[in-house]
Amino acid sequence: MSASKSSLAALTLGAIGVVYGDIGTSVLYAVKEVFGSGHVPFTPDNVYGILSIFFWTLTVIVSLKYVTLVLRADNNGEGGLVAMLALASQSVKDKPALRRVLLLVGIFGTCLFYGDGVITPAISVLSAVEGLEVVSPAFKAAVIPLTLVILFALFAVQKRGTAGIGKFFGPITLVWFTVIALLGLAHIASNPAILWALSPHYALGFMWHNPGTTFIILGAVVLCVTGGEALYADMGHFGKKPIRLAWFSVVMPALTLNYFGQGALLLKNPEAVKNPFYMMAPDWALLPLVGLATMATVIASQALISGAFSVTKQVIQLGYLPRLQVQHTSVRDTGQIYMPFVNWGLFVAIVLAVLMFRSSSNLAAAYGIAVTLDMLITTVLTFFVLRYGWKYPLALCLASTGFFFVVDLAFFSSNLMKLHHGGWFPLAIGGAVFILMTTWKQGRAQLNAALKQDALDLPGFLEAVFVSPPVRVEGTAVFLTAEPGSVPNALLHNLKHNKVLHENNLFVTVRNHEVPWIGLDKRIEIESLGHDCWQVIVHYGFKNDPDLPVALAQVRSQGCTLEPMTTSYFLSRDIVIPTMGHGMLPWREKLFAQMHHNASAAAEFLNLPNNAVVELGSKIEI
Repeated sequence: MSASKSSLAALTLGAIGVVYGDIGTSVLYAVKEVFGSGHVPFTPDNVYGILSIFFWTLTVIVSLKYVTLVLRADNNGEGGLVAMLALASQSVKDKPALRRVLLLVGIFGTCLFYGDGVITPAISVLSAVEGLEVVSPAFKAAVIPLTLVILFALFAVQKRGTAGIGKFFGPITLVWFTVIALLGLAHIASNPAILWALSPHYALGFMWHNPGTTFIILGAVVLCVTGGEALYADMGHFGKKPIRLAWFSVVMPALTLNYFGQGALLLKNPEAVKNPFYMMAPDWALLPLVGLATMATVIASQALISGAFSVTKQVIQLGYLPRLQVQHTSVRDTGQIYMPFVNWGLFVAIVLAVLMFRSSSNLAAAYGIAVTLDMLITTVLTFFVLRYGWKYPLALCLASTGFFFVVDLAFFSSNLMKLHHGGWFPLAIGGAVFILMTTWKQGRAQLNAALKQDALDLPGFLEAVFVSPPVRVEGTAVFLTAEPGSVPNALLHNLKHNKVLHENNLFVTVRNHEVPWIGLDKRIEIESLGHDCWQVIVHYGFKNDPDLPVALAQVRSQGCTLEPMTTSYFLSRDIVIPTMGHGMLPWREKLFAQMHHNASAAAEFLNLPNNAVVELGSKIEI
């Protein structure tokens, strides 16, 4: 029991650091953007109304939707939009048309994550460093350069992994929540009546008397739930109970106290609206608070960057992106990975965002469309999981998701007004990634169809070969092929040029599935083809780490010797030539051909040894 309590405490502390870093730093800019927008007249009633809207937004979207409902929709213990997409698609697998639509919607939501992944680190770090302007206006010129230096340092250390610094995430973030709660308490103590804003009638009264203004400011109110999706995405790392415990015991109370403290400050000093968070602190605490806020925003950004690596890896294994280089940064935790292309691609986009928008207020105008659309997509997918996966009655499914759908739709509609003020930026990033993903998926489908059409039957081919067998050489050859039962081009080239066949031959096909994990007991299917040849199918979930040498070690039980020093891996690489009239637009055919050409060798993705051999196959037209 003591060990269980200790483990729960450690997981809860980890959840505070990783899951809630983003939403915890929203206090830096959320209130400032609502009252600084100029749409809300500065009156005591309006301050009470806005604070009430903040509190009930946190309650409805985070406490009720994500913590209470969405966390129940786990995919074998895993969460996140990719896991939800896999769960929803499996729920409607007997409805092909609906399943295709849900897959496209879910993949588009996943693409929007990259747009959010650019805006969030930029606005978080920039808003923290802007605290220097409160210390002294002379620091204003240093804000952007210092922000870029911090961001570069953050991305430069990614290749070292998060194991070394991850253990500090929880304690630092816990200190952050303690400090923002104490800052709020200090100002609430001077005006305890501000706590009456906890009553929903203040929020309802504001909305009733100011419907147009309410709709407009929802685009700024949504800033208080930045990072809400992380609750679900990180469920597999920490579990439901620690995430819920961290929210209700630490995060929600601290956020509420700080927001209400900012409200009390504004009632006392309306001029504090230019930066109410930093003006809550006494002068002597400003510089330490800027330092702590910067650390908190870096931690929040780190969690999002790691999430980008994880999501990209999962999308690759679902077949929507080419195989990118994946480096494991921990020998104990397989989830700790580093992807150079994703890392520096994100960095370039974030630098572009900082230089284009130049302030957290301008970035706030760009923030919201992507995240609210993601929230809306999550709600839609949850409905199909409840209705078709869990077989709940239609009325119950509509009741449980319909309310959240209306709320999400209201926030999304309000944020659409930001489209011309920067909202297009994350949408453009998400749209570009969506085009890449769907082009790769469709191109691979056409390429596989072409290869299958021209492929030779493997059992028949081997039977013909062994009528007059070639010279057999020592060792094992592993031929990777997209379709089981077909002759890989690498085998044809080996027979043609080397005129030999290895003592043992494995024809291996890798299958990726829409489930997070596939255990070792279900990892391999083996079929003997005779003459010491085997057809092998290796199964992976989208959270598994593909490692063929480890997986193929199981074939030893079938009588096949697989020694690392005598095993050669043959990868068939085909040259793709785009052609007209084969199902894709010409520009998408050319894009797919370029992606195929630039894709990293499969040996890097599947952790194959350095002696892997790449064989160029015939030209394929699509």
